[in-house]
Amino acid sequence: MSSVADTTAVTNLIAKYAELVDSGDFAGVGALFEHGVFGGSDGSVAGSERIEKMFRGMVIVYEDGTPRTHHVTTNIAVEFGEDTDTATARSYFTVFQAAPDLPLQPVAAGRYRDRFERSAGQWRFAERQVQITLTGDMSRHLRTPPPQES
Repeated sequence: MSSVADTTAVTNLIAKYAELVDSGDFAGVGALFEHGVFGGSDGSVAGSERIEKMFRGMVIVYEDGTPRTHHVTTNIAVEFGEDTDTATARSYFTVFQAAPDLPLQPVAAGRYRDRFERSAGQWRFAERQVQITLTGDMSRHLRTPPPQES
């Protein structure tokens, strides 16, 4: 059986991802997935450097070094595997953005499906699948189309 500390650790990883993206720390985002996979409708990317490169190529960053977004993650449900060293989580997200020529508004909403593993006593992302279900004006958030990885 998992502990409250395990649930908190997994939930904190989910929150850390949002904080890193919103601060424009794409190297930090990549580091969260050092041993993991990040996937969406355009396919999956594995490993820190490739995920960092994907974010740098996809997300528009402003003069303050951030994408001027706030990711809000809700409805987090964490379930642990029988061996207690694996977990899954599902959650909803809403991305708010305010840019110099864009008043504060939601620009995207969707679902995360996450897998986690514990290694050497520490929880880490094994996989994140992103499904965007609703979009607003994303023209100041993501480059369209996202650059293709070479």
